[in-house]
Amino acid sequence: MAGDNYLIQDQHAKYFLTLTVINWIDAFSRKELRDIIVDSLNFCQEAKGLDLFAWVIMSNHVHLVASCRLPHRMSDFLRDFKKFTSKRIVEAIQEIPESRRDWLLDKFSFEARRTGRARDYKFWTDGNHAIDLDNSNIDIIEKIDYIHDNPVRAGLVRNADDYLYSSACDYSRREKGLVKVIVI
Repeated sequence: MAGDNYLIQDQHAKYFLTLTVINWIDAFSRKELRDIIVDSLNFCQEAKGLDLFAWVIMSNHVHLVASCRLPHRMSDFLRDFKKFTSKRIVEAIQEIPESRRDWLLDKFSFEARRTGRARDYKFWTDGNHAIDLDNSNIDIIEKIDYIHDNPVRAGLVRNADDYLYSSACDYSRREKGLVKVIVI
């Protein structure tokens, strides 16, 4: 994808992905917006061939370790996921009692006009910082641990598996989290 030097070459490899809100805006401070991501990830597993190995939703970005099953393609999943969630999140911001509504919509609207990469609102940055874990010497477990430790490093929780919007509990307690994952 455009926007960074981490291109998706192998459409079916496992990737470490970072999806970032424009200007690192803390959009996911509201449960309703995090739940849009959760619901979309669950949907994509059924409809877009998404295999998810780890995930976390932080205030301004989402990390995934994921791949796509044939005949689906990672690039198609990312395009569709970002397009749908962007639209749905903007709609939710307009519907829910959001104290920053005008400010958020102004920022997303400005970014759409500035980049010419969206019609009305641009929520996500263009890049995905896609790191191919199958065709590199990068340890997938290290990336999964990095994902799960994000909320701890941010001071949100003491223990990674206490953070609801992550797959850490699937790994540490072998409990099912909000999104189905394939535990490695």
